[in-house]
Amino acid sequence: MADDNIKPLSDLVAQGWEILNYSATDYGGAKSENFLLRKQKMHRVLSVRPKMVGKGYVIKELDI
Repeated sequence: MADDNIKPLSDLVAQGWEILNYSATDYGGAKSENFLLRKQKMHRVLSVRPKMVGKGYVIKELDI
């Protein structure tokens, strides 16, 4: 997703998701931030990291 105005965490929280946990990992200078979210009995992991080449972020959502 190359759009700099995308705010996936803000959008999910506005939809009623609650942040349960946060972690950050450094992969050779590329910081990856991970959020564990909950909404009712559903859980989701949101992973955000900068692109290796070019501007923008790589955003992954995983339902667990």
